[in-house]
Amino acid sequence: MNKVEVRAEGIPLPAWADGAAAYCRAAMEKTGFCRRELSLLFCGSNFIQELNKRFRGQNVPTDVLSFPYTALEGEKCGVYKPAGDIVISLEDMKENARLAGVPADEELRRLLIHGILHLAGCDHAGNEPGEPMLMRQEAMLKELQGWTTAI
Repeated sequence: MNKVEVRAEGIPLPAWADGAAAYCRAAMEKTGFCRRELSLLFCGSNFIQELNKRFRGQNVPTDVLSFPYTALEGEKCGVYKPAGDIVISLEDMKENARLAGVPADEELRRLLIHGILHLAGCDHAGNEPGEPMLMRQEAMLKELQGWTTAI
């Protein structure tokens, strides 16, 4: 089983944080993670903008950032190893949900999967729906349809 630690920076820890952790564990299993530890941080727009500036050279807020620790390829289950960190700005997530016309809960689940796929070594050149990683993201979102993070 995978482990997920959830924290918040500059905002209260959401009441649904445990549900988000359970959802991450399910998505990690579908992605092939085995005995991995994930750190999930919820924050506001200003905090994620600072991270985006510092680590990606982009002085703009974003909805999700992923910081992978180790590659999965060729590793067997054993002791727990860090998978990485996922940072999600709840402000930007909610705004993107509004702009896309989807429920905030759905957009959060999409971002959790997106971050986990990045930790698993997936990447995308753009945000077009035909991008293989984004197609996999949407397929996983459908596969895990019964889960809810209850925002």
